Amino acid sequence: MTATAVFTARALLLDMDGTLVNSDAVVERIWRRWADRHGLDGDEVMKVVHGRQGHASMALLLPDRPVERNLADNARMLAEETSDMDGVIPIPGAAEFLAGLRDVPHALVTSADVALSTARMAAAGLALPDVRVTAESVGASKPDPEGFLKGAAELGVAPADCVVFEDSGAGIAAGRAAGMRVIGVGPRAGFHRPDAVVRDLTQVRVETLGDGSVRLHVA
Repeated sequence: MTATAVFTARALLLDMDGTLVNSDAVVERIWRRWADRHGLDGDEVMKVVHGRQGHASMALLLPDRPVERNLADNARMLAEETSDMDGVIPIPGAAEFLAGLRDVPHALVTSADVALSTARMAAAGLALPDVRVTAESVGASKPDPEGFLKGAAELGVAPADCVVFEDSGAGIAAGRAAGMRVIGVGPRAGFHRPDAVVRDLTQVRVETLGDGSVRLHVA
């Protein structure tokens, strides 16, 4: 028998890439091209970029480069990513999972900007949550907790009553720093010790409760 963990929450905060949408193909293409242009090892670059805003990844990878150049590069790469949807697909179970949240307070909290998050969710055939915290909404990228704290505030729910769904080390660290429980999604998540890990969203069952809270059954 498979063991099941149970989490009770009043709101859910959902990352996008790697959590709801599998965009690894395009992320790999664009970031490996960037790595080649700057003489960096592509494998090492890929260890850094998941979960962060692009300019924050660049600041770690090229620490002596001016912020202005990172921001300019980031803008160009966002435009490239927004025009490249080849290989963008939903994480298994994502559509059913989101459908089960109709009566549950929830928000998208992503390091993508509005244009990219809108395009990728559409390419994956997924409905955008009404509440969205994107790159434009925050002053600091994950692993800073600002995005998750803003999402909780917009939903009117205390951080301790939220559960985060995340795939990356930066995102899991951000959720923890916000004082939230974190369910990791996919193969990257297990390396960063979230409260529970699932292969994909088919392993999560959502049960709404009479008091407005939600019970998550995580296989």
